[in-house]
Amino acid sequence: MQSVVETCDLLRARGFRVTPQRECILRHLEGNVAHPTVEAIFDAARREMSTISLKTVYQTVHDLDALGAVRLIDLGTGSVRVDPNVEMAHQHLVCNHCGDVRDVNIDCEKLVLSRRVKRDFRVDDVQVLFRGQCAQCRNASRE
Repeated sequence: MQSVVETCDLLRARGFRVTPQRECILRHLEGNVAHPTVEAIFDAARREMSTISLKTVYQTVHDLDALGAVRLIDLGTGSVRVDPNVEMAHQHLVCNHCGDVRDVNIDCEKLVLSRRVKRDFRVDDVQVLFRGQCAQCRNASRE
């Protein structure tokens, strides 16, 4: 994600008001590599701004997604995750035990589709999700 200032400028340029609530949400997303759920962003923002609503957080992250400032990802866990790392194409590692989500860079150009699929379908986006167990959970289960 761009800086808070740059993202505020983008919002203004696209006709959105930059409210204190939106600025608060942006501060909690900037540099956040944890891929937080919307609920986690809400909890963090509420500690700073007790009047913020969950609806405002949902609306803001959906607006940011539409602008390309963040990416919303559904990992099949029931909660949408927010990925502020939109500058570089990447995939995700998900720990089945603790739910930790991490970015991983893979060369999707090496993925091969059959000729039939290539002929009948244009691929616009590739999403690869690796599920397993992170080192911390793996080490804890050995103890």
